[in-house]
Amino acid sequence: MIRSSVQALEPYVPGEQPKLKRVVKLNANENAYPPSPKVKEALASFDVSKLRLYPDPGANRLRHLLARRYGCKASNVFVGNGSDEVLRLAVEVFVRNAAPVGVFSPSYSLYPVLAAIREAPLCTLALPGDDAALAALAMPDPKPDLFCLVNPNAPTGTMFGIEAVRAFARALAPSVLLLDETYVLFAGADCMRLAFEEPNVVVSRSFSKAWSLAGLRVGVLVGPEPLVNALFKVKDSYNVDAIALAAAEAALSDPEWMRENVRRIVATREAFSAGLRAKGWEVVPSCTNFVWCRPPAPKTAEEVQTRVRRWGFLVRRFADDPATAGWLRISMGTREEMEELLGLV
Repeated sequence: MIRSSVQALEPYVPGEQPKLKRVVKLNANENAYPPSPKVKEALASFDVSKLRLYPDPGANRLRHLLARRYGCKASNVFVGNGSDEVLRLAVEVFVRNAAPVGVFSPSYSLYPVLAAIREAPLCTLALPGDDAALAALAMPDPKPDLFCLVNPNAPTGTMFGIEAVRAFARALAPSVLLLDETYVLFAGADCMRLAFEEPNVVVSRSFSKAWSLAGLRVGVLVGPEPLVNALFKVKDSYNVDAIALAAAEAALSDPEWMRENVRRIVATREAFSAGLRAKGWEVVPSCTNFVWCRPPAPKTAEEVQTRVRRWGFLVRRFADDPATAGWLRISMGTREEMEELLGLV
């Protein structure tokens, strides 16, 4: 009754959603600050009677607004029910039966799950240490039909430059490079223009992080029209609800609010990283809203995670992989929350 691949599947595990009296959630890379007041205004004025109607199946207004922001045509833009739907559809559309999906390790742990659902072999490569290593990386044989590259990377927070990514995309061609830029607004640079300059590159973005809309699930894919059009063929008929569309449009109308939140988060990230280093921690320089860090011996990541949880602080440890089990991924809260956490570690 159930496909064998699903029976054997190890599902993606989101960050813990606890039921504690006092919780500071630093385990899911959510934004520490609320979205623009224009989102609140849009939701307060939303005509509830319109919920009897289906939403715009093409998210056309939002796609036009995004196209204006990215400097492209609306036909280059796809809007999904969170970036997770965008990623799932990409695996469905760009991967032939029994063809491999490529990922780096460590990387976003949803990718192996999506490949397994598709019954696609996973081609896992060690995460290159720098731009030169990425640009010179030899392609496996056979090439993956789709390679998913998070940039900046999760969970390490590191980022490759645009020319290194371009070289990697050209070596991968004609297979598709999905460039996951979920965290890119915290980085100060991006590779979006590759979606218009390279025929095999698509770029995914999210409203969940910098735009503070994780609770409403809006994701974006940008790329060449033939690749974007293919996603429209397989998406759900009405994949993004009317309330989410209204909120995303309102958030997009107030980019300065988002940029100010990003500035605060980046400043907190740098101060927190410096504080950890002063305590002897190893901290990877981050281009995201989280830090990837390892406590000094004899402390262990597991011990620190357990101790700070008693004070209501949740941080993420990827215990299933020996390569990552000794590290913690800590999302940025407010400056005050991170100063309190620093006193506990």
